[in-house]
Amino acid sequence: MKTIAVVHAAQLVTPFDVIPDGGMLIRDGKIDIVAETKEIERNLTALSSQVEKVDIGGRVVLPGFVDAHTHLVFAGNRLDDFERRARGETYEQIAKAGGGIWSTVEKTRAADDVDLAAQAKKHADWFLKCGTTTVEAKSGYGLTTEHELKILRVMKQIETPLEIVPTFLGAHAAPREFSSADEYVDLVVNEMLPRVAEEKLAEFCDVFCERGYFSVEQSRKVLSAAKKLGLKLRGHVDQLSNSGGAQLMAELGANTADHLEKTDEQGIAALKRANVQPVLLPGSVYALGSTSYPRARAMIDAGLDVVLATDFNPGSSPTCSMPMVVSLACTQMKMSPAEAIKGATINAARSLDRHGTVGSLERGKLANFCVFNCEDYREIAYWFGAMLPSAVYVRGELVKQ
Repeated sequence: MKTIAVVHAAQLVTPFDVIPDGGMLIRDGKIDIVAETKEIERNLTALSSQVEKVDIGGRVVLPGFVDAHTHLVFAGNRLDDFERRARGETYEQIAKAGGGIWSTVEKTRAADDVDLAAQAKKHADWFLKCGTTTVEAKSGYGLTTEHELKILRVMKQIETPLEIVPTFLGAHAAPREFSSADEYVDLVVNEMLPRVAEEKLAEFCDVFCERGYFSVEQSRKVLSAAKKLGLKLRGHVDQLSNSGGAQLMAELGANTADHLEKTDEQGIAALKRANVQPVLLPGSVYALGSTSYPRARAMIDAGLDVVLATDFNPGSSPTCSMPMVVSLACTQMKMSPAEAIKGATINAARSLDRHGTVGSLERGKLANFCVFNCEDYREIAYWFGAMLPSAVYVRGELVKQ
């Protein structure tokens, strides 16, 4: 059994506590003891087996970030969309002109499994470099049964230390080859979802409930069918308009309601009553050039466990940097650094039903952690765009340095 002693962290952020001169004893990839360094070293004297000592040297240790909303698998990029937004065009205008989701769908359909897996593995490597050790990943860039299944199968093929939690997002947009969104919803419900469930390709089902995409009724139909098949629920809701998406997710007992830029007091109250976690994506607001950030403070004050995520995708949020998202949460949504760190770790893990294994540095959990070259964890948000981990560990093994 491999034993590792992590010692002399300036701050070890669990994130429930901040332990000065902190350390951990790790056995066979799992955390055994979390304490001050002097306590860790006292335990070392009683160990007869060889111990690998990792001296953090007065830097900060955090749990590996858990990113609860990403679009990890896709082909190509959307540089043309990016330039058009810089000229002042809106998300809706770009989509109507043939850009947006459609641009990525065409490229992803054209890519074979090997090429798609290679690009996804590159994306996974970016996440690890930013300190993220667990991601939720959605399909949604295939929009046919064949291509949606291809994306979900690719997620299982990627060889990476990054843990990937798969979500089926067949209802991302209605394909042009269908005469109506209702017709496509029938395909999602009657053909795609049964195949996804049969092959056990996803844990969650998601839907883009938004004007011009899928209505509340259409979204309810998709998510209700998914729930009957044993999938847990998430939802892209209230991003561009307050369409009642938050109330729908509360009604259905979803794990999360994501985006929520336009959600009002009634929507927040509904989420609280149903114990649905809000997943906020400030990177998407920033990248779209908007100033309509979700009402994080109102959600926290209502008693909700707010989650932060990157929304990594080629169009509206091309970032995998959780440190940047944490900074945006502090500066644009008035979350404290401690609240933001919890949103990016333990709250996110809870939204994925992974809080028993990841998201915090506690006895019995996986030794997934990252080391930052600073003395105070608040610097991660403060030095925005600059602060990346100097080392990342998964199950006690160094994967990035």
